[in-house]
Amino acid sequence: MRTLLIISAVVLLSACAGTGKKAAITTGELIQITGELASDRFSGRGTGTGGDSLAALYIKKEFQKAGIEPFTGSGLQTFAVNVAAEAGSRNRLSVDGKEYVTGADFMPLALTSNSALEADVAFCGYGLLPSGDTLHRDDFAGVDLSGKWALILRGYPESDPESKGYATLSTDRLKVLNAREKGAAGVLLVSGEKWDVADNLDKPSRSEAGSGIPVLQVKRSVADAIVRGSSGTIAGLEEKAAEAKTGAGFIAGVTVSAEAEVVKKEALTSNVVMMIRGETTPAEYVIIGAHYDHLGMGGPGSSSRTPDTVAVHYGADDNASGVALMIELAEKLAASQEKPARNIVFVAFSGEEMGLLGSKYFVENTGIDPSAVNLMINLDMVGRMKEGNGLQVAGVGTAAGLRDTVMAYADTTALSLAFTNEGYGPSDHSSFYGKNIPVLSLTTGAHLDYHTPADTPDKLNYEGMVKIGDLVFRIVSFAAAEPARLAFTESGPKEPAAPMSRRRGITLGIMPDFAGNVKNGLRADFVTPGKPAALGGMLKGDIIVAIDEKPVANIEDYMFRLSQLKPGQMITVEVLRNGERELLLIQL
Repeated sequence: MRTLLIISAVVLLSACAGTGKKAAITTGELIQITGELASDRFSGRGTGTGGDSLAALYIKKEFQKAGIEPFTGSGLQTFAVNVAAEAGSRNRLSVDGKEYVTGADFMPLALTSNSALEADVAFCGYGLLPSGDTLHRDDFAGVDLSGKWALILRGYPESDPESKGYATLSTDRLKVLNAREKGAAGVLLVSGEKWDVADNLDKPSRSEAGSGIPVLQVKRSVADAIVRGSSGTIAGLEEKAAEAKTGAGFIAGVTVSAEAEVVKKEALTSNVVMMIRGETTPAEYVIIGAHYDHLGMGGPGSSSRTPDTVAVHYGADDNASGVALMIELAEKLAASQEKPARNIVFVAFSGEEMGLLGSKYFVENTGIDPSAVNLMINLDMVGRMKEGNGLQVAGVGTAAGLRDTVMAYADTTALSLAFTNEGYGPSDHSSFYGKNIPVLSLTTGAHLDYHTPADTPDKLNYEGMVKIGDLVFRIVSFAAAEPARLAFTESGPKEPAAPMSRRRGITLGIMPDFAGNVKNGLRADFVTPGKPAALGGMLKGDIIVAIDEKPVANIEDYMFRLSQLKPGQMITVEVLRNGERELLLIQL
């Protein structure tokens, strides 16, 4: 049946080519649009900035020039985002009357409520609770937390054989929620030496939601002052807590008085939502998306890979390339005399760089029933096609026969396709996959200019973008036609399998292949000169299969292995290079 549907769609496309006049996707127009989006005019398109707003209006205008109408109203779907968070003026902390200094000794975290508390303190180990049938640790056993501060170690007990399981449950938020459920009125978090040697204080995150109780991160010196009369130091307690399965907690016998305040700043941003109306099936949809936001002027906390550089981060590949290609696709589809059966919706998302905010808002607030969406196609970083014409296509496992459909329309002489089945990934298609919508996400992969000011229009492969556009046009035409419907299939988790954070200071200095094109291992798309991996002999394209003789099958394994390492440690890294195994010795 699938084969017949594909053949039918091919025939339909051929007929359209003979009877309908279609606009071509041209390098000239791609150059024009990406050059404009990735120019000084929009100042890097930071979410919630003036450049962001101007870019949205420009994108809408380009859609209208292509003959595309707004989905509803003005075509701008406006929503609020947190663009900044900082410690307020009302923060204070004292331990048995001794005052400490905000920013030097402690810091309120963004998940705090803005409130005050004076109470006794209970030490609660790593703040972990039993989970499922295999994870049995209970750090709150035997401790009455009612109305008290909970003092909790960050991270997880690495010496525990169950540590890999607990790694997924060791975020600050989950620890705070565990403590709150056990009756804690506030939480003090501290980084043991095994988690963060430098004992850094985190600044409040702009996007973190509150927990309903005051939450502070304290330095080890402050934590030592809290536990001094009970069990010595945090370093000693860290060792004991790593060994204990239950009963690690105790009442510290001191009073902590504190007030936490985080001030968040909101700004407005907009998705640009346009549509070609379906002729015969107007209650169903095909959605094409690409985020237009980038990092603005960069700087600390912006996700720039050069955080000390404050300059326009042009984001030509990430993701002016995807937006430009989407506009060109819209023009070509609108020019066809054969109108689609289903609605084709085009969305330029904002807030992707801040955590897929625009796509999340779209799926929750647009009014489109997820069951009415036949397919969502995401274009993110499609402008750096390399030698060999490689294109990464994720999500082919999210509908029966979807991989076959892509292959039916692919010109394998023009493109070399690498497939990933999973529907979840680090881009906007994940928001749709979470709603049981079949997805495809296309990218030409990462590069050294990623998230730096050097991601400029002159480095894009516009001929490669035309090839990608021709493929997407064929797939969209198929997905928008009657009578074919794609049947959603769950393919992989709908959220990260484990936290992507790791102990600070531990890095090999590579750009991982986030698309997961290698079936068993993690490919280093780039190796940064002067970093541990490069100094240890790792080369671009090496596939990491083991770290210290422990297997690495994917990005999650890789991040977990890094979380187990220590600064200054000498490790072995086994890689596949040109089909041969190599063993590297790397100094962290």
